[in-house]
Formats: sequence, structure tokens, C-alpha cells
Amino acid sequence: MTNSTSTTSRAGRREWTALGVLMLPLLLVSMDVSVLYFAIPSISADLEPTGTQQLWIFDIYAFVLAGLLMTMGSLGDRIGHRRLLLIGATAFGAASLMAAYANSSETLIAARAILGIGGATLMPSTMALLRAMFTDPGQRAKAIGLWSGVMTAGIALGSVMSGVLVEYFWWGSVFLVNLPAMALLLLLGPALLPESRNPATGRFDWLSVPLSMAAVLPVIYGLKEIPSEGWNVRYVVSITVGLLFAVLFVRRQRTAASPMIDPALFRSRGFAPSVALNLVSAFGIMGSAYFTTQYLQSVLDKSALEAALWALLPSVPIGAAAPVATSLVQKGVSRASVVTAGFLIASAGFVVLAFAGTDSLWLVLTACAVLAVGGVIVMSQIMDLAMGAAPAERAGTASSLMETGSEFGGALGMALLGSIGTAVYRHEMPGTAPDAARETLGGALAVADQVPGLAPVAREAFTSGMTGAAIAGAVVLAGAAALAAATLRRADVREHSTTPDEPSSLSPSGV
Repeated sequence: MTNSTSTTSRAGRREWTALGVLMLPLLLVSMDVSVLYFAIPSISADLEPTGTQQLWIFDIYAFVLAGLLMTMGSLGDRIGHRRLLLIGATAFGAASLMAAYANSSETLIAARAILGIGGATLMPSTMALLRAMFTDPGQRAKAIGLWSGVMTAGIALGSVMSGVLVEYFWWGSVFLVNLPAMALLLLLGPALLPESRNPATGRFDWLSVPLSMAAVLPVIYGLKEIPSEGWNVRYVVSITVGLLFAVLFVRRQRTAASPMIDPALFRSRGFAPSVALNLVSAFGIMGSAYFTTQYLQSVLDKSALEAALWALLPSVPIGAAAPVATSLVQKGVSRASVVTAGFLIASAGFVVLAFAGTDSLWLVLTACAVLAVGGVIVMSQIMDLAMGAAPAERAGTASSLMETGSEFGGALGMALLGSIGTAVYRHEMPGTAPDAARETLGGALAVADQVPGLAPVAREAFTSGMTGAAIAGAVVLAGAAALAAATLRRADVREHSTTPDEPSSLSPSGV
């Protein structure tokens, strides 16, 4: 069937079973962001990549994924999200097999790029199909809460799973685990999933594809490199070039007869604030992760696998966060209040993190848990608001915009908070320390055997940097709480003054 209407009906066992099937590719796509954390040393020993090739093996998946999200969301609206999902699952499975048995760095890089293409089709398609299956607002909110929890947990689980698999098998096994889930999706998807597409789209705007990638990729690249390399001119130019292409892309969307991103989406009350607030939420979650992962390994001196296992603990309360938030909204608490509370909880997590010392394992884990709970509360409610505000026929485009915003927010969080932490670290390090030690904590630990007393000083300096970044993060998220209270209140009024999933005033042409 083609779901282009706005009818509301209760989902049954078939739809909830289909949701379980959809969660499998979503979990794997999110896990693949971090699945190479522990496999890289084994890959390096086997394939002997150059330093540049190793960076591409690690990063190309996320770059391709971020660059193609908007393209695939819009394409799915046109050709059908079930069709695109199954095509993407086939590509993802084939690329996983290719990556597992890659015999050269070039082959593995190509396989990771194809995995990114497949991932870009899977992420918006799962949300668009969820929107099509769950037209009842209450059920949709619960389903989106599960979607958000799986998405967040997958990133944490990916690194742990790769550590366990590499410990007992060879590095290719981290890719082979994708195959059973993709096979199950290809087997059950055609029977359980409805087709969902926009029957009234015009010609696909192919010019917008390179424009969107030229806008996204340079900015993501620059922001990801700044935390480790500093505000190098090359990265500033990269971000500037991306922003210039972003201006051209926006202009194209406003003037094209059939734009990739319908500007009318942003006139739907609640959608534009949702994109912005989702970006800030990702800013907090990824910005904090930049420090806490280093803290566990380099300050507390945990092995990589030990650090990943400890990092799983803060994920435990995530499972309850989204359902509780959804329950509160369904009992009459305004969504604006719940989202505001989520930001304040996440801000409190940063405040707790600011009190960490060089031996504060449980305090840091508590801070991570509080941050994650607040972030998931925000993400689940914001995503539900955005998908409810967007017309059903534009669900793929709406989902891709939200996910692209998350990519930008995460990169921005690591860049800005990482820069603050690095600046404090360098200020705290004594001028007599070696140059490498004054750059990063990793550099200090590498030469610590040669300089007595350097390691404790460097760990203290890093912790001070983390404190400075945590204070900045707390301020940003507190500001986001105020912004949510101001902008979402009007969306709440509109949401409660209309019938569930009523036909949108936005036509496919954006008029």
C-alpha cells in the first residue's frame, strides 16, 4: 500500500512485530559508527594501511552517512521507503561481507564507503516507515521512544561488541554480525512493512545531491578534526567552504520546482525548533563523550575493553527514560515542559562532571548516566514532535533533516567543548614540559617515562580541561532549556488544539 493519507488507526501485533524488525538495521547502523574502536589495531597489523588510509578506514563511514542522509530521505519519499530500505539492506549486507574479507586497505575503505551509503538509506527509511505504521499519536510516541533508545544504545554497544569479537575471533567478524540481521530484514520486510511514499512528487532534483554533500561534508570534516588538531587554517577553510555551499543549497531549495528539501517543512509549527533542539542535544551527548572516553582510558588507566565495558553502565537507565517521558506527555504534561526538563537534567549531568577529580570513576559514570537520560528524553520527544508536524508524505525528508542535525550537533560538540578542554589543558601544563606533552594527554603519557612526575600533572591538567568544558556544556544546555520552554509552548498549543494526525495544510508542492 502507499501511505499518503492522514488516517488514524491503532497499530496491532503486526505493526509492533514490524517495528522489532526495523530496530535490527537501526541498531547495526548505529553500532557501525563505533565498531572499529578495537578492531583498528588488528586491521593495521593485517593490512598495513598508511596513516592516511587508517583515518579513512575509520572515518569514511560516518562521512558518507552524514553526506547522503538528506538525499536518501528525499529519494525514499519518491520511490518508497520500504523499497529503499530493502535496497539499502542488500547493499549493507554485501558491503559487510566485502569488508570482512577485505585483503587490502583500499578494499576495506571502499567497503566502508558502501556501508555508509547503505546506512544513509536505512536510517531515514526506518523512521518514515515507523511514521506510516503508527498513525495513532500515543503509539507513535512509544515507538519513537524505542527508536531513540536503540539508536543511542547502539553506539555504546558497538565498541564493546568489537572488543569482544576481536578478542576471540578475527577483525572481520565485526562486520559479519551484520549479515543475519540484514537477511532477516530482507526475508520479513516485504511481508510485514507497508510501502510509504509521496505519490505527488515532481522530478528528483539531482543538482541538489552534490550541493548537499558539498555543504555537509566539509563542515563535518572540519569540526571532527578541530578537537585533536586545533583551529588549523585548513579546517577553518573547510568549514567556511561548507557553509558557502550550504547557502547555495538553501537557495536551490527555495527556487527549484521540485526541491529535495521542501522549505514548507520549516513553516510547520514545531518542526524548525525540533531540528535546532535536536542538534543541541547531540552537541551535549557527543561533546561529553569526547572527554569521558579519554578519562576512562588515559586518566584512570583502563584498557580499551575495560573502558568500553564501564561505559555501558550509563546506558542502563536509558531504556526507561523515553517511556517515562512519553507517559508524562500522554498524561497531560506539556511536551515543552518535558523537553525543558530533559535539557535541565542533561545540564545537571555536566554540572556533576565538573566536580570530577583524577580518581572519580563512579562520579563520572553517574554524570554520563544523567546526561544520557536527559538527552534521550529530549531526542525522543523532539523526534516525535517533528514527525507529527511533518506531513506523512514528507516523513523521510523530515527524518533525514533531524538525523543530519544530529551529525552536525555531535561534531560541533566535540569541536567546541574539545577546544575549551584543550585550551585549559595547555594552560595548566608547565612550560617546562615537552612540546608533545603540552599538546595532548596522549602525548604526555607517551613521554611520561622520560620525565618523572609528568603523568600525574598531565592527568590533572586534562581533568581541569574536562571541568572547563563541562561548565560550558552545562551553560549551553541550560540555555537550550530556556529556548525549548519558549519555542515549544506554541507548538504544544497547536498540537492540543488539533485532532491527531489531521491532514496537513502543506501540500507536496509546499504551497
